[in-house]
Amino acid sequence: MTKIESKASVKIKKAKQPRRGRPKQSDAGVQARGRLLDSAESLFAGRGLFGVTTRQVADAAGVDVALIYYHFKNKSGLFDAVLERRARPLVLARRDSLRTYAAASGRISVEGAVAAFINPMIDLWLNGEAGWRSYFALVAQMDNTPWGGEIIHRFFDDNVHELIDVLQLALPGSPKRELYWAYNFVAGSMMLALSGTERVDRLSDGLCRAKDLEAVRMRLLNYCAGGLLAMVTAERLSGRA
Repeated sequence: MTKIESKASVKIKKAKQPRRGRPKQSDAGVQARGRLLDSAESLFAGRGLFGVTTRQVADAAGVDVALIYYHFKNKSGLFDAVLERRARPLVLARRDSLRTYAAASGRISVEGAVAAFINPMIDLWLNGEAGWRSYFALVAQMDNTPWGGEIIHRFFDDNVHELIDVLQLALPGSPKRELYWAYNFVAGSMMLALSGTERVDRLSDGLCRAKDLEAVRMRLLNYCAGGLLAMVTAERLSGRA
């Protein structure tokens, strides 16, 4: 081999060297990440953030626990990833629903605004993949903890502000303070209905079925819209609003 050929060979070898940095995930890596998210979502929904270990998540996903630290750094990163994965499509679905309603409706009503906000969640619970049920149960659980409220604030507040804007069109002159109070009570009813707990089944001896979301839908919408309107009206009449 000549010197020129030798130098060319070295250049070719150098060109073939892989670039440094984190390698691109293989299909198997993407699938393993998805299984980790699915397993974590289900376990967190049932036991909460502090009732689940990374080992339990890895075992449920059928992967090595080291993959959690590779993909998410730690359990907190895994938890955030679980929330973010479905938060994005949920936020977009509610935003589109509210904007479509506000643009198409000749007369904005409290009932219409509440339906535009809640129906996308019920539709995802009924027609989306099974993981949506675990997701809503997890968000409902977080909504009742001091630490969970801060995380929900990060992901979902923009949607709530959009609902308040539409409600102001339905109730012109109503102070925003009262609408935010009303939303606080609406959110509690909404998340309880989506959590899938079956307390009402036992209380009613089977007359009511908490997981029959089609039966829940109109009752929830009427209750939330009626309660919101009644509260804001009562505050106005009392002179406090």
